[in-house]
Amino acid sequence: MKLKHLFSLVMLVSMSLPIMALTNNSDHRYKVAACDWMMLKRQKLGEFKLTKDINGDGVEMDIGGLGARDTFDNKLHQPHFQKLFRSTADSLGVAVPSIAMSGFFGQSFIGKPTYAGLIDDCLATMEVMGSKVAFLPLGGIQEDWTVKGPARDELVRRLRESGDKAAARGMVIGVRVPLPAKDAKKFLKEVNSPGVKIYYNLQDALDAGRDPVKELKTLGKDNICQIHLSNTDGYNLKDDPAVDLPAIKAALDKMGWSGWLVVERSRDKDHVRDVKRNFGNNVAYIKEVFQTK
Repeated sequence: MKLKHLFSLVMLVSMSLPIMALTNNSDHRYKVAACDWMMLKRQKLGEFKLTKDINGDGVEMDIGGLGARDTFDNKLHQPHFQKLFRSTADSLGVAVPSIAMSGFFGQSFIGKPTYAGLIDDCLATMEVMGSKVAFLPLGGIQEDWTVKGPARDELVRRLRESGDKAAARGMVIGVRVPLPAKDAKKFLKEVNSPGVKIYYNLQDALDAGRDPVKELKTLGKDNICQIHLSNTDGYNLKDDPAVDLPAIKAALDKMGWSGWLVVERSRDKDHVRDVKRNFGNNVAYIKEVFQTK
């Protein structure tokens, strides 16, 4: 086949493909993912196909339940599932930017004697899936660690130890904290580990009546590893009067931040159980705002 005929054939095929198929966001400064446990796909193989169906760039995979166990209920302890999950994600072109330890929404990170092993488990799972961020919520801690005292001292010690482990592997642990940005920065300075940063949660700021744009600017790009970009349930993001995504994007642009924006909630109250509708709408709107030139 002559070269000019080959070129014409390639152009003809390209023009017949959907525009979305020709769009490659692999190098975009902002990428969009969703939480597998909120999509009812916690460590289920179908999470990758679902992510593809809602046009997500990636999925935040939960490491499994914790409860009263000493270890996470993590399928990726087994080599069979390690290969299966990784090959399925790769075959669909779905990234796993982060592994979540959602068990610590209800379990105390400073009360769990096996915390070091749990962190090791998470970091090992991250290596399997090619993830760089671990999501660690601190909601299960009953003591008030937001003020000086034994609880805060122990939390700082454990996070510094865990963060140094993560940093040694080129990873970071992102903590979700209920603190204003100014106090969150002080907390990071106390921890003093390059492997611990803030996993920013939009809902926390809105629930507390704080301005997300000001909060992000105060934190600064180097202190934010990843962002949960959704609000409490009630509206999809595009219809939520409390959410101004263009303003948030403008702030992140000006800061020079880049990374993963992850949908956790923002489910329409009239269609709460319609996973594809809610997460598809939210991913589409985030991409419209953040990935459209």
